[in-house]
Amino acid sequence: MTDGDLPRYVQISEFLTREIASGRLLDGARLSPEREMASGLGVSVGTLRKALGLLEARGLLERVQGSGNYVRHGPVGESVYALFRLELREGGGLPRASVLGVDAMEKPADLPPFGTADAATRIRRLRHLNDVPVALEEIWLDGDAGAVEAAGLSASLYHHYRTRLDLWVERAEDRVSLAPVPGWTPPAFGPAPGTAAGFVERLTWARGHAAPVEYSRTWYDAERAVYVQRMR
Repeated sequence: MTDGDLPRYVQISEFLTREIASGRLLDGARLSPEREMASGLGVSVGTLRKALGLLEARGLLERVQGSGNYVRHGPVGESVYALFRLELREGGGLPRASVLGVDAMEKPADLPPFGTADAATRIRRLRHLNDVPVALEEIWLDGDAGAVEAAGLSASLYHHYRTRLDLWVERAEDRVSLAPVPGWTPPAFGPAPGTAAGFVERLTWARGHAAPVEYSRTWYDAERAVYVQRMR
């Protein structure tokens, strides 16, 4: 697992959180013994226990002394990837990202109104779930909300915004449709430029900002991933 500046134990907790949310880990299921799990994930038992501690704090795990660790389904709002809606078709998958470019520029005319500045940072990424490339992202962060640099960019932009820019995302609005894959797509994505793909447009609001601070558009391979919105 490699995920920008997210510590290893956070990556593991996020992976398990998404497995629970998708139903791949059932409510009441007993997890494998900790040494076995740690070996399978390639981490120390201490790192695994820190990850399980995060799950317990979220109410997603019950640790029974002398018996084991048991899954408890519940809200995942505190997850780093709580607003990341793509999953593998079989469910779950840890989000990863390969940065294709980070550029500061004037907002082009084809973007919807957002933010208060004339300029923005454009971030283009190839998104993976586990090791499977599933989506292309083009994210625009309003210039008045802060500046993003490629160095140290986390796979979770919202985590990056919070820790590097003190920008706390509070809500998002998604519109899901179909759109042709853009010409800048890398070969690793799979679908060729011009072919139809799942398409998600998002406006994002942050604490202390009346207008949306971010606009993003995501093209995803519907043969590999699905868009999922859960309500509890």
